[in-house]
Formats: sequence, C-alpha cells, structure tokens
Amino acid sequence: MSGHVLVAPDKFKGSLTAPEVAAHLAAGLREAGHRAVELPVADGGEGTLDAALAAGFRRRPVTVTGPTGKPVDAAIALRDGTAVVELAAASGLALLPDGPEPMRASSRGTGELVAAALDAGARQIVLGVGGSAGTDGGAGLLSALGARITDASGHELPDGGAALAHADAVDLGGLDPRLGDVGIVLASDVDNPLLGPAGAAAVYGPQKGARPEDVVLLDAALARFAGLVAPDGATLPGAGAAGGVGFAALTVLGARRRRGIEVVLELTGFAERLAGAALVVTGEGALDAQTLRGKAPAGVAAAARQSGVPVVAVCGRCELGPAELAGAGIREVHALVEREPDPARCLAEAGPLLREVGRSLL
Repeated sequence: MSGHVLVAPDKFKGSLTAPEVAAHLAAGLREAGHRAVELPVADGGEGTLDAALAAGFRRRPVTVTGPTGKPVDAAIALRDGTAVVELAAASGLALLPDGPEPMRASSRGTGELVAAALDAGARQIVLGVGGSAGTDGGAGLLSALGARITDASGHELPDGGAALAHADAVDLGGLDPRLGDVGIVLASDVDNPLLGPAGAAAVYGPQKGARPEDVVLLDAALARFAGLVAPDGATLPGAGAAGGVGFAALTVLGARRRRGIEVVLELTGFAERLAGAALVVTGEGALDAQTLRGKAPAGVAAAARQSGVPVVAVCGRCELGPAELAGAGIREVHALVEREPDPARCLAEAGPLLREVGRSLL
C-alpha cells in the first residue's frame, strides 16, 4: 500500500487513553507491514491535554485546587505561545473519589490553570471543557483569576454552585490584567444556555449527582450570579457548558466558542499529517448517536473526507447503522465486541484486541 495510515482515535473511556489506543492500533498495523502515524485526538473535553502533548506540546506540571478543595496534580500544555488548559484535569468528575458533590464542587482549579498559562507567557489559551464536577457558573474560575464574589455582609462566598444563592456583589476589578492581552478559545460542542430547562443545572446537574431539588436550587443560584455578572450572557449558546464555566469564559474572559474537535485537529496538525495518507483510522469506546453530534470520530471522518482519504473506525461497540456511518464518512467499523463478546474482558483486554484489529485492517 502506498502512503501511510493515519491513526487518529479518541479515548476508550474507562479503558484506554487516546494515545494508548493509537499506540496499540499502530503496533498492529506495523506488524502487518504498514507505515502508521499516530495522532491521538479528543473532542475538546477530557483527553484534550493528552492529544496536545502527543502532538509535541510541552507539559508543565501545576498543582491546583481540586473540585472540593483538595490539592490536585494537573498540567497545562505549551507550544509557541499557545497553552492548552483542560478543565477535567483540575475540576473534573473523575477527581471526586468520594462521590459526587453537585452543590459544592468548584471550577477554581481551572482558573488556576489559566493563571499558570498566563505565567508561562501564553498569548492564546485553549480552554477545553467537558467532564466537569460542578455547576458553579465559572465562579471558581473567576475567583482564582482575581474576582471577588461576596454576600450582603461583604464576605467572600465559599466555593460551589449552592453558595451563589447568597451572592450580593461581584467585583471584577481585581481580575488579572494579563487576561486582556490573550485570546481565549472555548473548545466545546455544548450549545446549552446557562439557565432554564435546557441549562447547565437542569441538563447536566443530574449527571453530577444533583437531585431534582438540587437542580432547582442550583438554577436559581446561577440566575442570581448571572444577574450580577452579565444578565444577557445567560442566553448565549455554550453558556451552560461545564456547569456554566462557558458563561464565565464567554462573558467575562471574552472567549470565542469553537467546536472542540476542530480546535484539536488544528492543535495537533491533523491536515499536515493527513497529506499523503492512504487511510485514516479513528474511533472511540462507543460509536452511537452522540458520535454524530460533534464527537471526535465524526470530526476526523469529515476532515478526511474533504481530502478524499477513506476512513475506518474502531470501537468497543457500535450502535450506528450502515446509512448513519456512511453519512458520517466512515467506510467500515471494527467493534471489539465482535472479537470478545464479554464486556468485562473487552474492557480489560482492549489493548491486545486493538493490536489484533490493527493487524487485520488492510
């Protein structure tokens, strides 16, 4: 076969990171005599940092405040004046080993990562959101960057979405002045507003452990906070991303919202790696209806199709029909459950199974 195989998968959630998936597939391809180029990707949420690092960005470790106040070892990725900040690395659900904290979890650590990017001299910050633990409207993020959110007595509020029910004033005068000199990209496919039945609390709160009564309280608290910061901003598409971090980024930090996979493909140099490719291999843990709504494999397939390069996908399981796959530009699918029907073993042995798939792809 002339030309290389570009291996550009997302993570297999709960099993392997995107770099691990790419490495196993590429190993199988090479064993079969093919030239493989590894380019793990993400959709702008969890895994975005890994994708940037795999593409040559430099890792800078940062210890930040976790979603419930405990220190967390995180990192940002840096290259040529661009910093990649992944919310999940500082304020993600996966950082709650003792279970959900829907009322108390904060985005403060994400703000500390943004501050670290400023310290590193970044001129552009890509803020990848997704997998957030909290619903605080980005209040924690703003506080970490110098904002003061106080109650009627002038005392600063504790972190977390529930505390915003007592917000009386928001002072943005102390925000880090360096924010005015950087461009911020909000990498997110979420177009939900901040409030209401399609808002951050109602749609995503239950996924973070919020009970129905918690959702009501959080939505009211977010409304109070938004009224003090930027009332009109609550209706912006994407304001509801990451528990309302989208609201803070769009209204206060002046961020531009872009589709996550498009941002990641640019960061990783996908177009350059695609040149001369004979085939693209993409995938994720499950190919389903969500995949077609802006997830990484669909974005990879769309970009490859524009260049006339065929695409095959590898996944744990596939719930899409032939017409849906063809419409997305995916020529064929290799699901691991076809080789190992036991879901538990499929998860545990995903690496060897992917290597086996790689050997048989062409």
